[in-house]
Amino acid sequence: MPDIDFSDTLALIPKEDKPNLLFVLLHGESAGPEQLYPLVEALKKAFPLALLILPPVGDESRLDELAAFVRKVQGHYGVSGEQTALAGFSQGARMALETSRRHADLAGRVLAFSGLYQEMPGALPETTMIHFFHGAADQLLPLSEVETLLQRLGEIQADVTVDVASQVGHELHPALIEQAIVRLQTCVPLRSWKEAYGELGAGSRGENDASSEPSSEPPTLH
Repeated sequence: MPDIDFSDTLALIPKEDKPNLLFVLLHGESAGPEQLYPLVEALKKAFPLALLILPPVGDESRLDELAAFVRKVQGHYGVSGEQTALAGFSQGARMALETSRRHADLAGRVLAFSGLYQEMPGALPETTMIHFFHGAADQLLPLSEVETLLQRLGEIQADVTVDVASQVGHELHPALIEQAIVRLQTCVPLRSWKEAYGELGAGSRGENDASSEPSSEPPTLH
């Protein structure tokens, strides 16, 4: 298989062993990959065998191109969609969310920092777990919009977690990055619980299910 062209993409590839995870990181508008360096460092420390790539970010018209590139990287390194996470800040978060919505099985997780869907989703792939991280003092994307989205995601039984940092604005804050690592290391996707109980696709939930169905009041990090 030919090598991947990383000429316009920052790629951090494990030198000793084959990658066991893939993180695709998308920066916000009017910014560059350096915006995501704090997240890169946290991911490298927590997941030393992960492959991290920071492709150039265009706009929503290039979501299919982004998905095709991710699939090419997955095939080249033998990484599955379940082993892949899309992460982004602001516009990058929106692109990560919309790409995963359009392309089922592309990524097992999405980390959305200070970003929401371009439009309210009617349904989401149950193969993807979504983690939202938001600042309570975000003026560009008010918390009220997050709460409205949460209500909708609850209605469609999406696999979602939401964390809010108090006194944090529209920024990739260390508290949110730290919580993202916690979510990656501790959250079991809802599909795994359904598979364990033979309920995948049944649409039923018992009151004791360990699901991540969002609450209308997101937890706050202090």
